[in-house]
Amino acid sequence: MVRTLLFSTLYPSASNPLRGVFVETRLRELLRTSQVQTKVVAPVPWVPRLLAGHGRARALASQAARREQHNGIDVLHPRYLVLPKVGMNIAPLLLAAGARPAVAQLLDEGFDFDVIDAHYYYPDGVAAALLAAHFGKPLAVTARGTDVNLIPEHALPRRWLRWASTRAAASIGVSQALVERMRALSFDPARLHVLRNGVDLERFQPQPAAQAREALGIRGAPVLLTVGNLHEHKGQHLAIDALALLRARFPGACLLVVGTGPDDKALRAQAERAALGEDAVRFVGAVPNAQLARWYSAADVLLLCSSREGWPNVLLEAMACGTPVVASAVGGVGEIVSSPVAGRMVVERSAPAFASAVADLLARPVDRGGVRAHAEQFGWDGTSRGQVALFEAIRAQVPA
Repeated sequence: MVRTLLFSTLYPSASNPLRGVFVETRLRELLRTSQVQTKVVAPVPWVPRLLAGHGRARALASQAARREQHNGIDVLHPRYLVLPKVGMNIAPLLLAAGARPAVAQLLDEGFDFDVIDAHYYYPDGVAAALLAAHFGKPLAVTARGTDVNLIPEHALPRRWLRWASTRAAASIGVSQALVERMRALSFDPARLHVLRNGVDLERFQPQPAAQAREALGIRGAPVLLTVGNLHEHKGQHLAIDALALLRARFPGACLLVVGTGPDDKALRAQAERAALGEDAVRFVGAVPNAQLARWYSAADVLLLCSSREGWPNVLLEAMACGTPVVASAVGGVGEIVSSPVAGRMVVERSAPAFASAVADLLARPVDRGGVRAHAEQFGWDGTSRGQVALFEAIRAQVPA
């Protein structure tokens, strides 16, 4: 039995159940092997509010770690200091300092873990490397996208990343594209591993489209769907523009926008300017992961118009529900949309290009059973076995 300490700021909690669901899912599937025991340290940010009183400033926050059982897993949520204006370069130091007492607490309680399993390379993976050095524990870090695709454009974080990669016994990419990116950043090739995210084939199963639409109150057709954080790099603005173009050919076409984020107001204003009313663009808001299958099943096409991705789980979730996808050809998308039955990839990130790909997909009969069969190649078993083998190998390297 291998004992791991999962470390990441991207992990769900009772107060934020949608955050980092993909990390929890990976852990849940790993625990099903019954070959791993895990506890989670999932730090939460703390930005102190300073109030002036009698010439003195005092911070209103508690530094004690909050503890909870989340879906049966023991999770500690220590707080760590965030300094918005200057914090990016020193974020790993602040994160490690905030988390260190919680890690020590677990060790004091008798959970003498074999390896730190960190997710998201910056700042989480770098902070985990600092903790690994402090506690004398081996480390594995999983890269997920922006952490190695975008953050290394900054000089000091890039140095931090390279240092952490030398401390890590393994650097894991959830796609081959991410592993190649880490190779380009001069990570040791001998320590690079591909362990792709799978899809929960039990949670995400096809439902009759007509019944799903009736239950969700969807009247238009064809039905397009986007799922994700409402942010420019996810491209919902392109999906709205693509819908406007498609309605010339498909007057009843509608777009369901699932998610929340900073671009919410701007996207609503964009739809209004384009004279796309609620019958055309419906802003759904946040939907728990366990309820997404109905939304995927109701859609004819899932649209992912991102400028960057690591391994977008939404594509696999949609395909597991029998829904084909149209997605930007970025990151690991090509490893997922590897057959025409799965959908289409778009090289040019523009509304006309996405509209054309959707129209092409809709013009041909879609075998939703074939889409589901494609997704079934991406179950969790192989990835979970790979994690167990890797953690056992890392443990074996540690001197007794």
